[in-house]
Amino acid sequence: MMEGMTTVPGQVPVAPQAYRHPHDPEPVRSTKARAVFALGLIGALTGLFLGGAVPATVALMLARQARREAYASGGYLTGADWLRRGEQMARTGLVLTAAAVVAAVVIGVVRAADASFGHDFAPNFD
Repeated sequence: MMEGMTTVPGQVPVAPQAYRHPHDPEPVRSTKARAVFALGLIGALTGLFLGGAVPATVALMLARQARREAYASGGYLTGADWLRRGEQMARTGLVLTAAAVVAAVVIGVVRAADASFGHDFAPNFD
């Protein structure tokens, strides 16, 4: 059977049976992919409260490990779409955290510039 051959016009191509050994394991979704997605979601949701930096950073580190394991598995670990979405949300969480830090610094600098320094004496006092 040739690769790319279809059974009926319009159907999905049939995979040749000779390429897959009967004792090969079934492809499974990586559990790390789920964890990356969950941590990325938590990071994105809590990014403005500065707590999102920790789960977002862990998600990005875990995503690297999951990609390495998926590559080494030769296609038996799936979940690349979960990894991609989790990484995007983790990056969003880090951007939100950075924006919150910048806003806090700007507000702090503006308030410090408004505050008067030293004693404020009466106008007729030397």
